[in-house]
Amino acid sequence: MAPVRLDLTARLCEELGLFAREGVEVVSARPASDELLLRVHEPDYVRAVQAASADPRVAEPVFGLGTEDDPAFPGMHEAAARIVGASVDLGLALLRGEAAHGVNFCGGMHHAKPGCASGFCVYNDAAVAMRAMLDAGAERVAYVDLDVHHGDGTEAVFWDDPRVLTISVHESGTTLFPGTGYADELGGPDALGSAVNLALPAGVRDGDWLRAVHAVVPQLVRAFAPDVLVTQHGCDTHALDPLGHFAVSVDAQRAVARSMHELAHEAAGGRWLALGGGGYEVVDVVPRTWAHLVAEASRQPLDPATPVPEGWRRYVEELTGRPGPASMTDGGSATWTGWESGYDPDAAVDRAVLATRRAAFPLHGLDPEFD
Repeated sequence: MAPVRLDLTARLCEELGLFAREGVEVVSARPASDELLLRVHEPDYVRAVQAASADPRVAEPVFGLGTEDDPAFPGMHEAAARIVGASVDLGLALLRGEAAHGVNFCGGMHHAKPGCASGFCVYNDAAVAMRAMLDAGAERVAYVDLDVHHGDGTEAVFWDDPRVLTISVHESGTTLFPGTGYADELGGPDALGSAVNLALPAGVRDGDWLRAVHAVVPQLVRAFAPDVLVTQHGCDTHALDPLGHFAVSVDAQRAVARSMHELAHEAAGGRWLALGGGGYEVVDVVPRTWAHLVAEASRQPLDPATPVPEGWRRYVEELTGRPGPASMTDGGSATWTGWESGYDPDAAVDRAVLATRRAAFPLHGLDPEFD
């Protein structure tokens, strides 16, 4: 979770000319106020973060602070609150019609819960942004989490809120943190079906990952008809990521970003807030994946064969001692077989998809066998 991954992503976007494109504006972010944070997070927890931010020695593990995953550091509150502020500002700009799309690749802190830090996440920017949009008049918000880890924190915030649909496509909790996110986890009694989980087996590659995403996500988002689509693009699904156990390429991640963009226009009036998330191969994977995301949101996708600028590669070598990738592609085909081709009972991915469709689709008026 080193900040260098964000620096390298921003520099690559600059070198590729993405920030200078017509219609693209890079805006600064202010830290979210305590009032905003408290729309999701508990007062005692916010106070604990602020105290640990001023003096890391007082970090309280009961709040998930000062742990291996969430070490305390000076300025932690301000840094985490600034990520929240960015996502909130972008979400509200979408509602006001001041922007068509918004990207905060610093965001996507989906493990943070109301009362504790978890999984490298201190404040949950996605949850606060969605709550702010609801407070500002949005009637329904859909959230799609594409990180290799279950989006447990964001799901927990809206577990019993029928105005928010959370969909998480992730590696099964039997093999990966946080150990949750199964097909039968469907939301609280007042919002059954508001949580949807697709837990995939370890080892999933491009074609199966794309098949799974497209067999569940578009159908549910279209049925929900949100005012805004929020997507989390953790790129720890990649084959080179040291924490997850998927084998997905940059090309497949790029294809899903395009699908989410198209889905926002189809189902949410074009209002699309795209966030970052996990991703721990900080040179070869994170910068290219999120540069593609920025390009997609600017409505001018990059050709996968685009060379990586030499200036960026030199910077990477000076910084890390190894050259960066030469191209914006891994050479993947990014193709998949649609669910309409039929269900294969011998395929573990298909069994997982069918379990999710059977659990969640009827709650949204959909036929799990055909829609």
